[in-house]
Amino acid sequence: MLVWSARRHSGASRRARLVLAAGAGVAAASLVVGLVGLVAMVPDWSAYREQRVTLAGVVSIGVVLSGVLFSVGLLRMPGLAGDTRTVARHLLDAVVVGAALWFVGWVLLSEPTRILGAATPTTCTAILLASVAVAIVVGVAVVAVLRTARPRRGLILTGAGIVTTAVGGLGVATGVCQPGTAMVLASTVAVPVGVLVLVWAVRFPDTPGEPHGDVIRRGTAYAFLPMLGMAASAVYHLLLEGRFTAPGIAAGIAEGFALVARQYVALLDVRAYAHRLAESEAHYRDLAHTDALTGLANRRGLLEELRRVHQRDVPVVLLALDLDGFKYVNDMRGHDVGDAVLGDVGARLRQNLRPGDLAARLGGDEFAVLMRTGPAEAQRAADRLLGVLCRPYEQGDGIVFLSVSIGIARRTGGSDVPTLLRNADLALRYAKQRGKNRVEQYDIAYDQLLRRRTTLEHELRGAVERGELHLVFQPVAEIPAVRPVGAEALLRWTHPRLGKVRPDEFIPLAEECGMIATLGSWVLHQACHQLALWRAAGHDVWVSVNVSPRELHAPEYVEQVAEALRAHRVPSQRLVLEVTEHTVATDLDELIKRLRALRAIGVRIALDDFGAGYSSLGQLRHLPIDILKIDHSLVAEQKSPVDGRPDRVFAPYVDVVMRLGHQLGLQVIAEGVTNQTEMAAVVEAGCRFGQGQLFGWGVPAEHLEALLESATSPGARAVPAVPRQIGGRADGGVGAPVNRTPDADPAQSSHEVDQRNPTRGDQDVRSVDSAREMRQA
Repeated sequence: MLVWSARRHSGASRRARLVLAAGAGVAAASLVVGLVGLVAMVPDWSAYREQRVTLAGVVSIGVVLSGVLFSVGLLRMPGLAGDTRTVARHLLDAVVVGAALWFVGWVLLSEPTRILGAATPTTCTAILLASVAVAIVVGVAVVAVLRTARPRRGLILTGAGIVTTAVGGLGVATGVCQPGTAMVLASTVAVPVGVLVLVWAVRFPDTPGEPHGDVIRRGTAYAFLPMLGMAASAVYHLLLEGRFTAPGIAAGIAEGFALVARQYVALLDVRAYAHRLAESEAHYRDLAHTDALTGLANRRGLLEELRRVHQRDVPVVLLALDLDGFKYVNDMRGHDVGDAVLGDVGARLRQNLRPGDLAARLGGDEFAVLMRTGPAEAQRAADRLLGVLCRPYEQGDGIVFLSVSIGIARRTGGSDVPTLLRNADLALRYAKQRGKNRVEQYDIAYDQLLRRRTTLEHELRGAVERGELHLVFQPVAEIPAVRPVGAEALLRWTHPRLGKVRPDEFIPLAEECGMIATLGSWVLHQACHQLALWRAAGHDVWVSVNVSPRELHAPEYVEQVAEALRAHRVPSQRLVLEVTEHTVATDLDELIKRLRALRAIGVRIALDDFGAGYSSLGQLRHLPIDILKIDHSLVAEQKSPVDGRPDRVFAPYVDVVMRLGHQLGLQVIAEGVTNQTEMAAVVEAGCRFGQGQLFGWGVPAEHLEALLESATSPGARAVPAVPRQIGGRADGGVGAPVNRTPDADPAQSSHEVDQRNPTRGDQDVRSVDSAREMRQA
């Protein structure tokens, strides 16, 4: 039945149950041998004393064999079996429990207790061996039940079955040796009952999982309770003046050796556990200090190494590296390609460093190299890495081209780890600011720039509330009469402690830190407010305001402009918004949409610094702009003489822009006019409006108002009229020019200048100037 039941299982469970079935078969065979012998000796029980001793020995051998098979099968059950050390640990625990149990039984059966009295088997020494086997089986069953995880009902029944079968076999051997019909009959029933319990245990599923480890939580109770039982039994035996014979002494020795062996195994377990713990700690430490993508050290690993070299006071140099344009690799080729490129970067760093140098990935596309060397060697290494990392990266779907910027900082005597990292980062930032794809060494000036930048950023956030900002206005003049017709509003910042802060210093900072929208809104309202004051004083001029790309791309900017015009009751055509060529180079479609929305509310648009940036003829054809402002670099390009006359100069690029502006229906203003020669050149090219040092720097509003008053006073020089040329489309775009009949005397001075170049058309002054100024002219 056990063999048939074992077929319901597989693997280790089937093998273990087959061993248990073999043990049950040996126990049953021993029972049959004992019963057959007893039946043969029934006629004269007492006459067969020697035969009974021999028969008891045979049955005892069967009990020992079955006990061994039971122990082996139980220790191989799922949920209990493990490696060799685990099995040895369980077996030693079973010996400890079994030896203590056998010792307690010996005390109870020997003199003076002699609990069985005359029925105590004293003549069959073979029974001692069987009793030892039964005690070990009981110990194995106890350890097996206590060491497995729940549920363990099947294992409990299995242990109960083998204990019952083994005890039944011991009872048969005892009954044969010491005549006792009742003991033999009880044992004859116990053996099959135990086997049936084993068969019933097969119905329950095996215990899953591994056996409980005893390195930390297990092992103490198995030693303490058996020793406590042995000690109590020994004291009891001594109190009754009992003697310790050889079997009792042997049991005590076995218990001691088992405990020592068990503790030795526990010591080995603790050592193995400590070794595994150390390996795990080292493994997780490596994981915590290693970048998983590149295999290099991560930021934590770099900081740890920096702290070590700082404690040892070792001179080191730190290289900070950043891949230029890596964001576009992720955006255009995908993050998988980006990760592959980062892996290649890590491999190239490892292959091109000296032994002892540490390469680390700090995050994203930022890397660092810690070198135990001097600045000169570090510079050579950085130059070598610059060439290595700039080589093409071959990927599955194509080649990736990248450049790298490197900053170098060396550890000085008093610098700590954060300072070294900050210095390297400052040098890297400086390398990027100077054009990227280069190596820069840290300089103390970077610190000064950073401190000033930090101070400016902090102070700029409250500059509006503290009233530290103000506007100045640079006049735009009609030339050659040099009469102001408009002004460009320029932002200035005067700090009580820092003094006057240059616009090219704080305006880029405001764009980077997200304050440009706040400053732009303040400038717009202040300019509109001043324009309203000038109009109330009778000066019908226009004002231009510079717009940053971030402001212009904000969805709410058009509404902000309209609200400022409404709030200050300023005609929209009196406001000009200036955009730079750099703005045109970014997101052209969105820019055109914003500019058309601004022109829809009547605001005019000027393209600033034309000729110094990215604008193309195709962009000009589509951009909804009204005014071109020629960059000073084009104004300064002059040729002399003209037509063989040394008193005349000519600006060829201004002439080209003027012709282009006229053909596109745009007004043109020459920027950066600094002297009479440049003004004569732009006038010769047909330009009628100028701005620059010659006509005045940026001045406060009251100074410009005084200039306007003097220009419109009765004693002011008359401004000549010029022929009118209008171009453009009704939708705010550009179109072919349409020549109209001049509305003033062509003999005036301005017209005389035009007669010197009759092939060149004149600007429509009234599209830039006001109607009132035209009537005055």
